[in-house]
Amino acid sequence: MQRPLPPLDLVRGFDAAARYLSFTRAATELFLTQSAISRQIKALEEHLGVALFQRRHRALVLTDAGRHFHQAATDALRLLQEAAVRIRGGGARRLTLSMTIGFASLWLIPRLNDFRAHHPDIDIRIDANNRLIDLKREEVDIAIRYCTPDLAPAGAQRLFGEQVIVVCTPRLADAPGLAAPADLARQILLHYERPDGTAPWSTWDVWLEVQGVAGLKPAGSIGFTVFDQLIQAAIDGQGVALAPSPLVRRLLADGKLVAPLKAVTGSARAYYLLVEAAAAARPQVRQFIEWLLAQAQEEVRAGTEQFYGRKPVRAARASAHSPRKPARPRKRA
Repeated sequence: MQRPLPPLDLVRGFDAAARYLSFTRAATELFLTQSAISRQIKALEEHLGVALFQRRHRALVLTDAGRHFHQAATDALRLLQEAAVRIRGGGARRLTLSMTIGFASLWLIPRLNDFRAHHPDIDIRIDANNRLIDLKREEVDIAIRYCTPDLAPAGAQRLFGEQVIVVCTPRLADAPGLAAPADLARQILLHYERPDGTAPWSTWDVWLEVQGVAGLKPAGSIGFTVFDQLIQAAIDGQGVALAPSPLVRRLLADGKLVAPLKAVTGSARAYYLLVEAAAAARPQVRQFIEWLLAQAQEEVRAGTEQFYGRKPVRAARASAHSPRKPARPRKRA
């Protein structure tokens, strides 16, 4: 016989305490007292038969069991909330999207105002994470998958591919000089490391080997497990990064980043659109797909241009700060 599930109030109290790592802040969110939250956590731990927190001096730390149960609690509470919204009819114009964190922050969100301008009545929820999900089970309408063609799900539609390029700030590209792959020996290299430990879409070791400078020793390195943090570090001038071209194209166009090397490597990966079967007939889903495909076509067109950055940046500086040469007088006939 299975032991009964813990009461929902205990799970909600634990979820808040685990998010804040504070009984006091959890109590404030749930309009309870700190002692009430403490009693809820104690009751839940007794129900489960394990400690969920390590209670240290002025600090709470989740145990391994606590981290595992918090992930399950978060997923369960979210599903219950979304189901309640749908049953009440509040989700009739809601659109739930799933994609990687980098794609959401660097590609989709900067463009989202355009969709909202044309469809202000559609509410959007972005579930950005780097794990594969079941669209039906997690009630997601549309997913953007980033993978090789052989791993693309059945029925997925290819949006666009990518190239892997080197990016940095204009200042870093100009001084002390970055014109060839070997010049990276004077730079700090920013590395993307997948949280699950698997190999990312590209690594500096592979890229340097392809460029014929295998074994190059840089001035230093910084690793990131979240890709948009790596790109922010590049924008802040902390080093040089490898990036998929679609995710940095706007930053290149805005001059926040440049691609100083003409060395560009191809990538077998691409971005694919996947639609949950039952959601495909909903008007707001069709409207978003139509908009997304138009944006993808624009990305493909933009991808035919190469942003190498150095010449345009220097030209812009010359036009802004250098005096114009006087025009030559016209010869009289």
